[in-house]
Amino acid sequence: MKRFTGISAVTLCAALLGIASAALAQSYPSRPIRLVVPYPPGGNVDITARIITPGLGELLGQTIVVDNRSGAGGNLGAALVAKATPDGYTLLMGSSGPLAINPIVYAKRMPYDPLKDFAPVSLVHVVPLVLLASNKSGIDSVKTLLDRAKASPGKITMATAGVGTTNHFGLELIAAKANVKFLHVPYKGSGPALAELLGNQVQTMVDQLTSSIGYIRDGRVRILAVASKKRSPALPGVPTLEESGVPGVEASTFIGVLAPARTPKAAIAKLNASMVKVMARPSVLEKLRALGTEPGSSSPAEFGATIREGLDKWRGVAKDAGLKFD
Repeated sequence: MKRFTGISAVTLCAALLGIASAALAQSYPSRPIRLVVPYPPGGNVDITARIITPGLGELLGQTIVVDNRSGAGGNLGAALVAKATPDGYTLLMGSSGPLAINPIVYAKRMPYDPLKDFAPVSLVHVVPLVLLASNKSGIDSVKTLLDRAKASPGKITMATAGVGTTNHFGLELIAAKANVKFLHVPYKGSGPALAELLGNQVQTMVDQLTSSIGYIRDGRVRILAVASKKRSPALPGVPTLEESGVPGVEASTFIGVLAPARTPKAAIAKLNASMVKVMARPSVLEKLRALGTEPGSSSPAEFGATIREGLDKWRGVAKDAGLKFD
């Protein structure tokens, strides 16, 4: 009996998979793509999606439809993508909320795993948190704020966009690093909180720069510092918290594109290559920077690492602050 000495079964399978992958790369996408935004229209994540989709669709040769599916702090839309067919035609415009904060806040009732149920495509931008003060508060610097907070622990009011938001976690991180206590005043979103800050119903606030940059630029609120490693290019004259005497504070949100886990690698590679090209366009960069963001693409692996780092960081903040949600 002759033994088979040709191509092994393993080699043959690998060759066939390679041919199939190459064919997918050439044919994908062959129909419109849905980009799910897990928040209502008009917010930072939605605006970002609408800035990048025209160019992305042009490069991919298909229409990209933005589908707003808000609810449960972003979990509803994220879960929809996590459970979608992994074929590259349903994507998520993900952010720190559903990917790095909600798994802590909703730990016992998360409908997806941010690390296992998604295939990262690319980062789009990072937004630093900022420390603001009412113009009527008399607080004109981080030093003044900390001096008052130390003199009257738990009395200085600090607004955020709500309990369990990135802004809330940022507040806790700032308080811990500065070794002071604030009176947290949570609102249902940055808009209501900023309105109260304008009227001095609250003295200070932690917010995302994209939400408050208009108020800062027209002088309606005072910015004390940015919570990033280096100064924001959008506000180069504003010091970082470290420069202001509070070292070890880096608090920001991220936004990026993801697909369901098990999406073919060829589709992810094509999406990533197109994202890199879109994010290099001056017109896109200009629009994103005008929002106060720090735009930049990444590899899928780099974006995955950003998500893991965010989860680890905010879990540590929640543990140190003794935050309980469930």
